Formats: sequence, C-alpha cells, structure tokens
Amino acid sequence: MSDLTLILLAAGDSSRFEMNVKKQWLRIGHDPLWQYVTNRLNKTELFSNIVITAHPNEVPFMEHYSDFKIVAGGNTRQQSLLNALASVDTEYVMVSDIARACIDVTLLQQLIAHKNKADCIVPYLSVNDTVVYNGNTIDRDDVKRIQTPQLSRTTILKSALQNETDFTDESSAIVAKGGTRYFIEGHHDAHKITRLSDLSALPCLKPPSSATLTGNGFDVHAFESNKKMVLGGVTIDVDYGFKAHSDGDVAIHALIDALLGAAGLGDIGMLFPDTDPTYKDADSKALLKTTVLHLQQFGFEIVNADITIAAQTPRLAAYKAQMRTQLSRILNIPPSRMNIKATTTEHLGFVGRKEGVAVMANATLNYFNWTR
Repeated sequence: MSDLTLILLAAGDSSRFEMNVKKQWLRIGHDPLWQYVTNRLNKTELFSNIVITAHPNEVPFMEHYSDFKIVAGGNTRQQSLLNALASVDTEYVMVSDIARACIDVTLLQQLIAHKNKADCIVPYLSVNDTVVYNGNTIDRDDVKRIQTPQLSRTTILKSALQNETDFTDESSAIVAKGGTRYFIEGHHDAHKITRLSDLSALPCLKPPSSATLTGNGFDVHAFESNKKMVLGGVTIDVDYGFKAHSDGDVAIHALIDALLGAAGLGDIGMLFPDTDPTYKDADSKALLKTTVLHLQQFGFEIVNADITIAAQTPRLAAYKAQMRTQLSRILNIPPSRMNIKATTTEHLGFVGRKEGVAVMANATLNYFNWTR
C-alpha cells in the first residue's frame, strides 16, 4: 500500500477566469474538470487516498459525482489545504491544483523517486527570457517558475502551514519553517489554467459532450385567502394566493426542479430548504435567478423550458404572454424557447375543486462549450 495521499485543490472562485462558468466545472466529455483530473490521476495507482477540496456550497453537489473524499475549503488556498490535511494520515502528501489538468505521470514518478532528498520536492521550469527586477537585470538562471504538484512530508507540512503568513505554495511554507526543499525539472504539460486562453495549451483536454440533458419538475400549492398570488413571476389579480414558505410561485418552483434535474444537481429543497428562515416569503424570481447562476457556474447552458399549469381557477389566458416574457429574461433565452401552457382538470381532484394549482415543467440543457 502506498504511503502517499494526493490532495487536489478545487475550492477557488475562478475570479480570473473571465467566464461565468467556474473553471473546475468546465466539462471534459460529461465530466467536470475536477472529476476528470481526479480520475486521470487515480488511474496511475500511485496514491493510497485522494482528498479534494471544494467550495463549501459545492460539497453536496460534488458528492453526487464522486466517491472520493470531498472536504470544504477555506477562504484561502492555505486554509483549504489545512482543511484537507486534517484527513491525511500517510507519511507523505502530494498537493496539486485542479487547474493543472494534464500532469504527466512521469513527473509524478520523479517526485516520488526523490521523496527522501528533502522535506518538500518541487518541480520547476527555467526562465528563457531576460529578467529585470526592480530596474535591474538579474541572472535568469537564478529564477525558477515553481509548479505543482509538490510532494511533502505530511507532519512537516501540517506544522509549516500553522502560520499567519499566507503562502502560495507548500515549499515556501516549509522553507520559512526551517525545512528543506529539493528542485526537480518540471514539465510544460503541468501548465495551469488561470485564464480562458490557457485551455489551448493543454492538449489532454477534449471538448464537452454535445449531449442534450433533460429534466422535469412537479409542484403543487394550496390556496390561502387574503394573500397576493404570484405565478410564473407575474402577479395575478385575485384575492387569494398560495400557502407556502416562500411566495408560493408554484410554476417557478416546478421550473427550478426541472432545471436542477437536467443538471443532476438535486432539487429545490436542497438548494433552498424550507427549514431556512432566509427563504421565508422569498421572491421565487430571485430563487430562479440564483438557480440560473448556479447552472452557469457549473458549466451548463439552458436550451429551452416548457411549463404546464393545471388550474381550475384562476383563469390564466391573459397572463401567459407576461409569464413567458418574464421567465425567458431570467433564463437568458429567447421567449420562443420558453413555453407556457394552462389547462383545467375538468373539475376533477383538488385542482378541479378549486383548492390549489399543480404545475409540471420540463427543461433541457447543454454543456457550456468552452472550445468556442
């Protein structure tokens, strides 16, 4: 059994990536980048364990994709690494960034082969251009471009990171603590994705799948007297509304479930639990906007949506066009791809007895095509 754990850092906010989608959720085939990289490195069979850090809000969603250990990250790279190290009990630990997606196995093997040379083994690239620092030309042979992954003695790395200084790599923390590091030649395939243009430098990445993903949603709400009715994002001119924790917009709730279903991201209760007082009397349009943002960040594009509202009352013919316009704007799609249908149940069931409204929704998504 290997005495080496791999930690993959994927908790960043991708603030420099220049796109709505977070880079760790770019699709390679069907897999988000973090899963693709994890599976790729796991196939090397060099590690006894793999731990992945994630933004705290993304942990439950990432757990749907993988059986690997998912740990909530912190506000900084260093805090995320500390959180992950709490789950590590092997003698050695290798740390890399999900953004280094095409690491060659030979680089990993070289790091492991030199593990007894120092407290931290560090890959680097030489600098070929002239280097000027503070107005002075310096010897470029003295300059190294540091890469990850880096391999460290676990106990020494844990101790070194217990420091108020925020280090950008493991070796700097270890050296500051009095530890040692050993440099080996790095590899250009370990190029890091920081901006969208960096994707062209990574030959191992294949385009996202062109599959169309579908989901459906269903919701019902009973009527409540003397409450404003909002349905499909539009105020309906009646003297009753819906009994609900939020504003009760049953059409939007069904639509959110359809969108999340197509994305494989759970349901509305997972994203907006009705036990959370934050969502008491919440505007469902705001919940839908948040859902759309999540889909964008997780690498999805909305293709179309279709809603069927079953209501004996109120009559909705005069409101369908407004609903279509309102919802298409929130989904960022043309009105022609946001369909609204209304029907009765011919006086059958609770809908027919005018006790409430039921809604079915369907939605289709594509993966964001970063190759464009």
